[in-house]
Amino acid sequence: MKVLLINGSPRGEGNTHLALSEVARTLENCGVDTQIIGIGTKAVQGCIACGRCAGQGRCVFKDRLYEEVREALKGSDGLVIGSPVYYAGPNGSLCALLDRLFLSCKELLGYKPGAAVAVCRRGGASAALDRLNKYFTISNMPVVPSQYWNMVYGMQKGEALQDAEGLQTMRTLGRNMAWMLQNLKSGGQEVPEPEERVFTHFIR
Repeated sequence: MKVLLINGSPRGEGNTHLALSEVARTLENCGVDTQIIGIGTKAVQGCIACGRCAGQGRCVFKDRLYEEVREALKGSDGLVIGSPVYYAGPNGSLCALLDRLFLSCKELLGYKPGAAVAVCRRGGASAALDRLNKYFTISNMPVVPSQYWNMVYGMQKGEALQDAEGLQTMRTLGRNMAWMLQNLKSGGQEVPEPEERVFTHFIR
């Protein structure tokens, strides 16, 4: 089993990385392989609503970041997305990537457990988590819980290591992710047969 963790911070070794690393270490201790991919500092192409991914099964843009994450999703059984909090929301570059991934890679995401992690100086983490969790709940992905909302506090590099409760929340998240993956793998029911998709514009 393997979990992909996406670091949505341009600071590759910052507090978001520390929070995700705590989740990853716990998963590894539970026998689950992990991979962390950072979005880096380069501009990220957003979705242009061309609709061509519906026929191609992938985004028309072939930038390195999208290709790397898409390839990693193929071999992953779960997904954790971490982001710093910018104005009570996730990093815009991260959302630009996720908009394209979740629209064009649905077959690589359905029924894989997902979790979001937010790192903030003081406030806005709950709103950021709400935005990130919406990617999972529209994609048939079970959302992994923890003992508290998945937030870690820290502003300056390394300060996340001082948030004892936040780090414990990350470890609980890692254990719960491993538990869910192990239970899904050990048997249970087949995934439900989907209905034919219905699209409406609120009134029709």
